[in-house]
Amino acid sequence: MLVPLTRETFNSLIPRVATGPQYLYCWGNFSDLLRRLLISIVAVAIIVLFLGTLFGEEFGFFRFFLGIVAGLYWLWGPVFLASRRNWECRKFPYAGFWRGEVLDVYVSEELVGKKETVNSRGDLVVLEDRERRLNLEVGDETGFTTVLQVPLQRNHQGILPGDVAEMLVLSSRSDLGRIAQTSDIYIATSKIWVSDYPYLQRDAFIEVSRRLQSEEPPRPRRSRRRDNRASDESVEPSPKRREPRGPTARQPRIPRQPRWHDE
Repeated sequence: MLVPLTRETFNSLIPRVATGPQYLYCWGNFSDLLRRLLISIVAVAIIVLFLGTLFGEEFGFFRFFLGIVAGLYWLWGPVFLASRRNWECRKFPYAGFWRGEVLDVYVSEELVGKKETVNSRGDLVVLEDRERRLNLEVGDETGFTTVLQVPLQRNHQGILPGDVAEMLVLSSRSDLGRIAQTSDIYIATSKIWVSDYPYLQRDAFIEVSRRLQSEEPPRPRRSRRRDNRASDESVEPSPKRREPRGPTARQPRIPRQPRWHDE
C-alpha cells in the first residue's frame, strides 16, 4: 500500500530542527566530541587574532559574539548536523506512506574501519574493526523492495518474515513512481523500530498509520449460501481454478526464516 501524504503531514513527520534522539545520534562518541572541541578552540583563536588585527577594536562586540558562537560549536554542532540531514529529506516535494511486509531478515558482519599497530616484534599489523549488522528486506505486492542495514540490537530478534512493515518514502515525482529515499522502518506487528538515523517523529508516524488504517474500506466477506432443498451429496463441486501458464504465471513466494547467524 502506498498513500500520498500532504505537505503539512510530511513536515510534521520530519521536523525542521533536530529532535532529542537526532541530537543524541549526531553527538557521536568521545572522539567526535574531542574533534568538535578542537574545532572550537581553533575557530576562537582565528577570530580573536585575525579579526582583532584586521579590524582593531571597532568591531569588538561583533568579534566577541563570533567568539562565543565558535567556542560553543562542540555543543551546537550536533544540532546543525541533524538539521542538515532533515533538510536533505524535506527538500523532496512529495512523500508517501508505505506499508508492506518483511521479506527477509539476516545478520552480517561489516567492516567499519581499520587500525594499524605494531606488535612486540616490530611488525606492522592491520586490525579490522567489524560490526554485526541487521539486514532487513521489505517489499509489497507491486514488486517494490528495499534493504535497510542497521547496527544489530537485541530487540531485532523479534522480527520475522511476513511481519507488517511501514515507512515513509520520498520522491521527486507527484505519482511517487520513483522512490528516491526511504526513512526508518516501523514493524507494526511487533512494534519495533529499525533505524540507523531516526528521521521520523515516531508518535506522529504511528498516529498517521492508525488514521490510514481506520480509513481503509472493509474487505467484503464471502457469503455462504446453502440451498435447503438440496442435500450435501447433491451439491456439485465447484470447478478447479486453472493456473495461468506461460511467462506471466507467478509462483507463490515461500517466506524464508530469519537467519540469525553471520554470513
